[in-house]
Amino acid sequence: MKKFCLLAFAAALAISGIGTGKAYADSAPGDVIVTLGADLTPAQRQSMLNEMDVDPKTAQIIEVTNSEEHKYLDNYLSQSQIGTRAISSSKITLGQKGSGLQASTHNITYVTQDMYINALATAGVKDADVYVTAPFPVSGTAALTGLIKAYEVKTGTVIPEAKQQVANEEVVTTAELGQQNGVGQAKAAELVTAIKDNLAKNMPKSRADVEKAVRNAAQQVNVQLSDADIQKLVDLFDKMRTMNIDWNQMGSQMQQVKDKISQLAHSSQTSGFLSQVFTAIANFFSAIFKAIGSLF
Repeated sequence: MKKFCLLAFAAALAISGIGTGKAYADSAPGDVIVTLGADLTPAQRQSMLNEMDVDPKTAQIIEVTNSEEHKYLDNYLSQSQIGTRAISSSKITLGQKGSGLQASTHNITYVTQDMYINALATAGVKDADVYVTAPFPVSGTAALTGLIKAYEVKTGTVIPEAKQQVANEEVVTTAELGQQNGVGQAKAAELVTAIKDNLAKNMPKSRADVEKAVRNAAQQVNVQLSDADIQKLVDLFDKMRTMNIDWNQMGSQMQQVKDKISQLAHSSQTSGFLSQVFTAIANFFSAIFKAIGSLF
């Protein structure tokens, strides 16, 4: 499946592609921009536009290529994992100031919604609703690049190359961690969120501070990490430490991620408790019926 790891959205054509001759610094909440993979068939292209409820005659559309995918992912994934076609597509809608980041996906099998939110916050994207989709299941690891570029085009914000690279690395690192040690995708995203929360609260000044934040986060979310996993995460977040990242802004953009994780945990605990109660009641009545039956 990873061979379908396709670029939804990317660099060069974000400037020279269809309908993107300039950046729109006068953007407003509700503004929309769409990215389409260059290797979609005409029927698939129309299907993507229909799914995203977009009129091609009026929408701002960026077409992206597989070569742009390789530009941002060759350092982190193999050629076979990245694939040879650009298929996945996306829609980004600007939100009100302070609304945070939201993400939803369709036919994306490798990168979760929370991973997109985490990485977009790392890159500096804020207050937006993103939707990533494809006409058939793909891993979706390359979608981040296009979302960042679409955001740049629509808002006029320039996101430094180094931040884009580390955001892509974050997606791959989180996804790979989610496949190891029985961690799972949801727990991996929760761990990365916790690490960022620790860094935002304590403002790391050294690699040692970063490692402390990683180890504390692992304990907070109850994840067992190997030494290799810890060092990989430390390497990633130490890169972020040396960049001009606004940790407070990142924390506020990811607040809905933390809120959702808390809600899911509470929902899970409540569901588990109710299940235990209902099981106990069922066992109680079962015992009574058996006792009555034994009298006859």
